[in-house]
Amino acid sequence: MSMDKETLIQGLNQDLAHEYQAIIQYVTYAATVSGIHRGELKEFFLAEIQDELRHAQFLADKIAALGGKPTTQPAPVPEAATPRAMLEAVLQAEKETIARYVERMKQAEAYGDYGLANDLQEIISEETRHKEETEKLLKGTWQE
Repeated sequence: MSMDKETLIQGLNQDLAHEYQAIIQYVTYAATVSGIHRGELKEFFLAEIQDELRHAQFLADKIAALGGKPTTQPAPVPEAATPRAMLEAVLQAEKETIARYVERMKQAEAYGDYGLANDLQEIISEETRHKEETEKLLKGTWQE
C-alpha cells in the first residue's frame, strides 16, 4: 500500500483537530465537574491537558514540515453534565484516538516516514495509559 503525502497530511490534521478537542474537553470538564469527587476528577482532567497539548504541537509541527497547513478547528466537544458522563465521553474519545493513531502509524510507514511511525507509536502508548486510567476511574465509582 502506497501513501501520498496529501492523504497523510489530511489524516494528521484530523488527529490535530481531535487533540484540540481533547484539550477543550479537559479544560471544560475540569471547570464544570461537580459532586463529591470533584477535586480528584478536576485534577485528573487538568493533568491530561499537558500530554494532549504536546501531541497537538507535535502534529502541527509535522504537518508544517510535510508542507501542509495545520488546522485551527477542533473537532466538536461532547457535552457531559455528570462525572460519569464526562468519564464515558473521555473514554470514548481515547478509544477513537487510539484507533486513529494506529491507522496513521500504518499510513506513515506506507509513506516511508518511519520516524513519524515511531513517534505515533509512543503517542499510542500514552493514549492507552489515559484510556486505562479512565477505565479505572469508571469501575464501580458512579452508579447513576
